[in-house]
Amino acid sequence: MSEPTAHSPVDLTGKVAVVTGSGRGLGFAYASALAAAGASVVVNDLDEAVAEEAAKTITEAGGRAVAEAVAVGTTEAADRLVARAVEEFGRLDVMVTNAGILRDRVLWKMTDEDFDAVVTTHLKGTFTCARAAAARMREQGEGGRLILVGSPAGQRGNFGQTNYAAAKAGIAAMTRTWSMELARAGVTVNAIVPVAATAMTETIPAFAPYIEAMRRGEPLPEFLRKGEGFGTAEDCAALVPFLASDAAKDVTGQCVGIGGDKLTLWSHPQEVSVAYADGGWRPETVAAAWHTSVGREPQTVGIPAPVVPEA
Repeated sequence: MSEPTAHSPVDLTGKVAVVTGSGRGLGFAYASALAAAGASVVVNDLDEAVAEEAAKTITEAGGRAVAEAVAVGTTEAADRLVARAVEEFGRLDVMVTNAGILRDRVLWKMTDEDFDAVVTTHLKGTFTCARAAAARMREQGEGGRLILVGSPAGQRGNFGQTNYAAAKAGIAAMTRTWSMELARAGVTVNAIVPVAATAMTETIPAFAPYIEAMRRGEPLPEFLRKGEGFGTAEDCAALVPFLASDAAKDVTGQCVGIGGDKLTLWSHPQEVSVAYADGGWRPETVAAAWHTSVGREPQTVGIPAPVVPEA
């Protein structure tokens, strides 16, 4: 594992991080990147063997890591993760709320169980872990970093993902709210919006052949890495040590996208068109004005389909 450059603004030596859902995939990439920058890391996964193996891989590469196997979502799980960081490494500086699951179905087929499972893990899990971390960071009195994990689905919606998109949209809203609430404590709060080759994205037909080629050792084409901002989990990981570092001490309340060769800043929802009616609006006057005023250019929905160059 490479050492952080001396006096580097992203040197995390002495810092302690918890990364939920970090046994594999994006979470493991985040945990590995934090460890490579000098942080000690609590690796979390529902599967104890997976968590232990991930922590072992990080330590064998020269990092410092321990495993804590627990299902994210409850207050008890969040408290366990924070307590493990403090017991093992003496403090907590960074909480990365990555843990998540999928239960994709269209609205009329989605069950209560499908909805509750995803919202509990993503939204409530983010809330409970952030709350436990914020309490510890305020107690320490030295600031800290909450790095939440969003998704393009939460920014734009996505077919068949009522539960997931709602949870991720909620995470974006919590990012903005907590950045205000924790500012006096010196705790920054940001959301990352990663796009990478994962178990979820490999089901997208346009991406599937390129992901398969990547697994054979072939590089992803430029139209994916730049045009779609699509790459590996490791491509997304650089953003996490940056946001955890002193280099990002003034960055808070932001939703930052990363994937492939692309780094982006997502806009916050805002009014894009306005109309006025003296004395207020009535249904008839809204109908008469809609197509020539605020409804003239309606906003788009959904994640844009990939643009694949013709062979």
